[in-house]
Amino acid sequence: MIFEGLSDKLQGALSKLKSKGKLTEKDVKDAMREVKLALLEADVNFKVVKDFIKKVQERCVGQEVMTSLTPAQHVIKIVNEELTSLMGDVQSKVTISSKPPTIIMMVGLQGAGKTTTSGKLGNYFKKQGKRPLLVACDVYRPAAIKQLQVVGEKLDIPVFNMGDKESPVNIAKAGLSHALKNNNDLVIIDTAGRLHIDEELMDELKSIKAEIKPHEILLVVDSMTGQDAVNVSESFDNALGLDGVILTKLDGDTRGGAALSIRAVTQKPIKFIGMGEKLDDLEPFYPDRMASRILGMGDVLSLIEKAQDAIDLEKAKELENKIKKQDFDFEDFLTQMEQIENMGPLDKILGMMPGMGNLKNQLGDVDLNGKEMKRTKAIIQSMTLEERRNPQLLNASRKRRIAKGSGTSVQDVNRLIKQLTEMKKMMKLFMGNQKGMKKRGAFGGLPFFK
Repeated sequence: MIFEGLSDKLQGALSKLKSKGKLTEKDVKDAMREVKLALLEADVNFKVVKDFIKKVQERCVGQEVMTSLTPAQHVIKIVNEELTSLMGDVQSKVTISSKPPTIIMMVGLQGAGKTTTSGKLGNYFKKQGKRPLLVACDVYRPAAIKQLQVVGEKLDIPVFNMGDKESPVNIAKAGLSHALKNNNDLVIIDTAGRLHIDEELMDELKSIKAEIKPHEILLVVDSMTGQDAVNVSESFDNALGLDGVILTKLDGDTRGGAALSIRAVTQKPIKFIGMGEKLDDLEPFYPDRMASRILGMGDVLSLIEKAQDAIDLEKAKELENKIKKQDFDFEDFLTQMEQIENMGPLDKILGMMPGMGNLKNQLGDVDLNGKEMKRTKAIIQSMTLEERRNPQLLNASRKRRIAKGSGTSVQDVNRLIKQLTEMKKMMKLFMGNQKGMKKRGAFGGLPFFK
């Protein structure tokens, strides 16, 4: 889970304050010592940690907090506000030119995920009605051009290239001309990276910048490199003048040092975060939402946005009517599972719900990574359409065939049939008391749990 280690430690340090009715200056200092250690272990820049702790401590020992009826909540509120400030306060958007096309130049070291991120960024803006063009300027890395073409094909975004013999500067210029002729209002230049920062790389990037005058220069960095990501950001900013940063592989970063340090050290905002390998796993970065998630307060706004993107409202309405008539079958079960699956891994979804970020630790071996869901899908997909719609047809021989086809056991098939029966009973009960259902938790607004 995102920032799992840091999140657990910060929440642990602050939860100790909740047991105290009134806070002393020593209580605050003890808690801040733990917060400091948690941040340093998360590979957050030392100077950033020092300044952060100083600001929080100064605010926490103020009269307003010490005399408050809920001093612990006041402290958590202050930590939340300072974390948000550390990461940039408000969302920083990409500058869209009033005179198209908007030119975005993607830079970074090799291996950070720059080419894939270029495609993801194009896809993000395509969903907003833009007509992006990807320009392949990496003529050095083997198969870099082909990789961009494959990504573009999957996303139905055009890719401009001139092979690997032409200079990147000329390719960038020609790509811009191509965009003007073909009414592309967004041009994303995928430049070459190196395994380390060198003069040759920077000179080439400076030449491209001088020639095409991009509206935005975005640095793509691997968040899992921690403090190195901050150093790379500083070097690129000094040479080129960055407009923002895209952090990749944040879904695998349990520490969080890069996200918490980059803005404070470079004064350059994080504009997007890569949250997975899928081509739509790129999200705008919201400092306030991220701070809330780190402190276990959830991120309800992002959850709602994910649900809106993933859930087919027509199908949801259809399903609601079926539930009302107690006509819910395995075909509906499968449809609903696929819609929930589109929202992303269950542990990520739970991380967005207030107070449920560390549920994985509380539940122990409970599967939150989708293995059980895949097994369930395999069983349903091994049924015929008639069997899905009429589960009562599932006799012993059919169950054996389904178990064999799905690589499971007859016991697994029986368990799923029982689960559907129990679910229908619950739905019947809840449909008779919708008001009661709404009181049963955060899932009430999602179609699957109506």
